[in-house]
Amino acid sequence: MSTVLETEEHQALRAAVAALGKRYGRDYMTSVVRDGAHPRELWAEAAKLGYLGVNLPEEYGGGGSGMAELSIVLEELGAAGSPLLMMVVSPAICGTVIARFGTEAQKRQWLPGLADGSLTMAFGITEPDAGSNSHRITTTARRDGEEWVLTGRKVFVSGVDIADATLIVGRTEDARSGRLKPCLFIVPREASGFQRSQIDMELQAPEKQFELVLDDVRLPADALVGDEDAGLLQLFAGLNPERIMTAAFGIGMGRYALGRAVEYAKTRQVWKEPIGAHQAIAHPLAQAHIELELARLMMQKAARLYDDGDDAGAGEAANMAKYAAGEACVKAVDQAVHTLGGNGLTREYGLGSLITASRVARIAPVSREMILNYVSHQSLGLPKSY
Repeated sequence: MSTVLETEEHQALRAAVAALGKRYGRDYMTSVVRDGAHPRELWAEAAKLGYLGVNLPEEYGGGGSGMAELSIVLEELGAAGSPLLMMVVSPAICGTVIARFGTEAQKRQWLPGLADGSLTMAFGITEPDAGSNSHRITTTARRDGEEWVLTGRKVFVSGVDIADATLIVGRTEDARSGRLKPCLFIVPREASGFQRSQIDMELQAPEKQFELVLDDVRLPADALVGDEDAGLLQLFAGLNPERIMTAAFGIGMGRYALGRAVEYAKTRQVWKEPIGAHQAIAHPLAQAHIELELARLMMQKAARLYDDGDDAGAGEAANMAKYAAGEACVKAVDQAVHTLGGNGLTREYGLGSLITASRVARIAPVSREMILNYVSHQSLGLPKSY
């Protein structure tokens, strides 16, 4: 893919991460999934090379860069067939929120470990009855002396089994208005009353999904991240990186699938010429390539706006990037499988499992329909139906 719009440093980072990804590749990731394990070796090496914490502040052990660099890391690992989904959660969402809004003690406690891979943090926002509508979040936190008491449920929380803590989105009561407002809490995995159960997924991925129950979980006062009155700002500070990184995840997966299909189309011969010479094969692959490139451009724009501190501009661009990448990923994977015919569904070629995985970029962390709602309301100024 073209990198002319990127700095030399970004191009060098891409090349270095691509080389790391190639050493592991799709076979490594499928073997990890088959064994029910986690990609600890790749995670540890990426951390050692400084890739996991590239977006975190230097004074806390990070690389001092931003989402532009972190998204490159995830995209290139994905393009090699070995994406690290927890990068979306641990350094991008949780690391960003703590770096921007955490207390000095929270930064010292968590950021060096998130940067060097020795600590991992999960993120819990979705609830059984509150998916796209975060205003319906019912997980509540109430003060009890010097402590907070959290009660509620979360679903589709990635990696809780390997996370040292989970950043939970709850709601507290505003003393002035009585309304509930969002707040974020760091809940250690061993906290009393913090229970998890694994959700049985069709998705073949090393990162497991969990339902959480918070049954009067008692937390110290310093479990609250940032200002109790800045909940929405803090929440969106984490959700914009989440959308940028989901775009990187989708683009990387799409590139991997497209690469396998192009390789196959160049060598697979049925008639006189390889099948890639036929426009019925070549044109859909070219379209997939174009759409992935366009999605990447929007992702780069979103990352740049976010790193420049333009939260509002980044919000629009990050949603658009996530939408474009989700669509491009699904189409690229579908066309790749179709190009290989029956081989596209064999375990040997490893593309069939991506059919399910590619849907993640369309569904999570926010559905494409909710992004269309966002764009129609925020960008176009159309009225709401809800």
